[in-house]
Amino acid sequence: MHGFANPARFLRLARWLTPLLLVTGLVLTGITLAWALLAAPAERLQGDSARILFVHVPAAWLGMGGWTALAIASLTELVWRHPLAAIGARASAVPGAFFAALCLATGSLWGRPAWGTWWVWDGRLTSMLVLLFLYLAYIALAEAADRDSQGSGQSRIPAIFGLVGAINIPIIHYSVLWWNSLHQPPSIAVGKSAMAPVFLYGLLAATLGFSLIYGGVVLARMRAILANAQADARLRRKAMELEDA
Repeated sequence: MHGFANPARFLRLARWLTPLLLVTGLVLTGITLAWALLAAPAERLQGDSARILFVHVPAAWLGMGGWTALAIASLTELVWRHPLAAIGARASAVPGAFFAALCLATGSLWGRPAWGTWWVWDGRLTSMLVLLFLYLAYIALAEAADRDSQGSGQSRIPAIFGLVGAINIPIIHYSVLWWNSLHQPPSIAVGKSAMAPVFLYGLLAATLGFSLIYGGVVLARMRAILANAQADARLRRKAMELEDA
């Protein structure tokens, strides 16, 4: 793993892996969503409105998975001082926030015909909204830390926040079991599923497609952050050379 900590080696790997993930993810997601809209049968109880699960469920998983990746990168940054850990955490925040927002938006669209309301303050919805706010707070903290060049203590604040915010992930997952909720319990568990195969396989394909897109976006953002850091370093060296001259 530490072999990929070298930025040059990482960039060589990410240069071809980024388009591969993005193109494969877009193709798979497009095929799956086209099938979900045009070929998948209507759900027995919810009818056509249940088709939104092919976007809503992957978005929910990736919203939580994005913060999980962010927390792991933050732990790696704090404990092992991995050179790319902070960059990976920052790169995960924006796409993670997007999927959390997409989950909330599609959940409201699905909830209106299913529950008769756009929003309820139950455990699952509220904890997911908190996750979106955590993402926005982390993005602001990371940008502030990047602008502050005084010492290493300030730069560790986003990593600490990333670890503390991870407390919300099990709350989201178990909220429908801990509290009375309009939101249905999990339909998929380890080794079993309450979903019909026609929906399950389509959902898994959509999740894989969205995950590949997420991975490609994270790699692209990491490359952009590294490029900006290298450009800033060159500008600082040039400025110092001009001052010495």
